[in-house]
Amino acid sequence: MKKHTSMMAKLAAGAMTFALVPALASAAAVEQFKAFVTNNKSARGEFTQQQVKVVDGVSKISKTATGNFIFARPGKFVWAYVKPYEQILQADGDKLYIYDKDLNQVTIRPLGNALGSSPAAILFGSAGAADLDKNFSFKEVGNKQGLEWLEATPKAKDTQFEHIGIGMKDGLPVALELRDNFGQFSVLTLKNLEKNPTLKPDQFKFVVPAGADVFRQ
Repeated sequence: MKKHTSMMAKLAAGAMTFALVPALASAAAVEQFKAFVTNNKSARGEFTQQQVKVVDGVSKISKTATGNFIFARPGKFVWAYVKPYEQILQADGDKLYIYDKDLNQVTIRPLGNALGSSPAAILFGSAGAADLDKNFSFKEVGNKQGLEWLEATPKAKDTQFEHIGIGMKDGLPVALELRDNFGQFSVLTLKNLEKNPTLKPDQFKFVVPAGADVFRQ
């Protein structure tokens, strides 16, 4: 499988309505994020994902990908990479599908095992703040680059991620820093977020493309 598949798989295995009152702009990051999760059940938008490597103490961007997403909480989402390659990470509330268009290959995993204490779980999988607290510990980080940051640390010991940084602005998560247990990290930027769009249930139903190889894990 191509190397770019691992970046996508990490987001899931490791790889919005934003109807919040303006007063949240001055609230602490953890408070903003929990209010976002509680009050917002669906959304769609676009993302940029940058994989960063630290060489001799200097951070350098090694890969950049862009795409779009939709989600309906809990556990339903489509995370689609458009450039520089086309891949789809899709969950229907029961199973997770990872589709590599170039290889015409689909990997299917049980959703619960695939998400766990991962970035996908913290963004899309939780039903509310209480559910978040089962899987993550939170602490305030402070302001940097105009965003209020929090740090989410997975409670599970077998997760691939050491911690997940979330940058909040005006009650919205607009940036994530994903640091794995090997010291590498990725940066996600979310933009053009549409609040509580009307989403049809079949938007999350994955149809295996004709002739695709299917692998079940």
